[in-house]
Amino acid sequence: MVSSVGLDRVLEPAGVLPQAAWRLDAAPEIKDDEVRVRVERLNLDAASYRQLAEKHSGDGAAIRSEVLAIVETRGKMHNPVTGSGGMLIGVVDEVGPRSPLGVKKGDRVATLVSLTLTPLRITDGLANWDGRSEQVPASGTAILFGRSIVGVLPDDLSPALALAVYDVCGAPALTDRIVRGYSSPRVAVLGGAGKSGSLALAAARLAGARTIGLVRNEQERAALAAAGVADEVAIADARNPVDVAAAVGEPATITVVCVDVPGCEHGAILATAPGGTVIFFSMATSFPAAALGAEGLAADVTMLIGNGYVPGHAEFAVDLVRRVPAVRSLFEARLARD
Repeated sequence: MVSSVGLDRVLEPAGVLPQAAWRLDAAPEIKDDEVRVRVERLNLDAASYRQLAEKHSGDGAAIRSEVLAIVETRGKMHNPVTGSGGMLIGVVDEVGPRSPLGVKKGDRVATLVSLTLTPLRITDGLANWDGRSEQVPASGTAILFGRSIVGVLPDDLSPALALAVYDVCGAPALTDRIVRGYSSPRVAVLGGAGKSGSLALAAARLAGARTIGLVRNEQERAALAAAGVADEVAIADARNPVDVAAAVGEPATITVVCVDVPGCEHGAILATAPGGTVIFFSMATSFPAAALGAEGLAADVTMLIGNGYVPGHAEFAVDLVRRVPAVRSLFEARLARD
């Protein structure tokens, strides 16, 4: 049990799981049920990258330097401000004889667990990254535990595209599950033009929901409207509760928050009908603000934390990208901009 969840990789403080640890042992030598991955690319989660970019005013060299410092200090990519990390892709380098993960040496894989709990070493100084995108070319090693989750990259998606899809694959799978628990629901997605937002909209619509996507500007409105995954598209500041409620109009049965900035909790609650559900997929969410805001609004809503894992979530997300070409185009356009 100790090795399978990575407890013996925790250096400080003692007695916590790797995600909660301040520092991990990222040594490349593996235990019997561990897997070592030769890192090729990191994907920083959106909230973490935004915080770093804003802190350093977009200075790529400074962003790169801080990411390196975090990894060196903590033995993992765990942003101490946002508490979030991301994920990575790489090639399986060694598999312990008792590993249950079902991968073999040479497999190109994506880790489907957060970098906040993944022991990580960077060996190239991130020399091939300019610090100006969430995707980070990198060399180094990462360690997966027996209880980790990993997926072999699909042949028909580029590694960069697969990484972007896997990074948010929990959002569409959980959205699909919740939508199917209601009869003809109306689903509002805050941040509908982003990675998790567009997949959540596609999943909701395919599950039979009426959908509305909220975006921040006209450029995003046009892109999301062209993708055809939302019955309606509206522009609103997700941090302004009155704007969000007005833009949604008829209260949503399910509201999905996929915005990577803080302060979006109250608008999502205000826009959701009594008896409805709010799903928070943003790592920028303040859960005290959500809980106390719902209480203060006398809002009878169920609030869920999108924990990033639903059985079959990776396959579900990849299938969505294959079935909805316009969503794939949204992802590819974002990658091209980055």
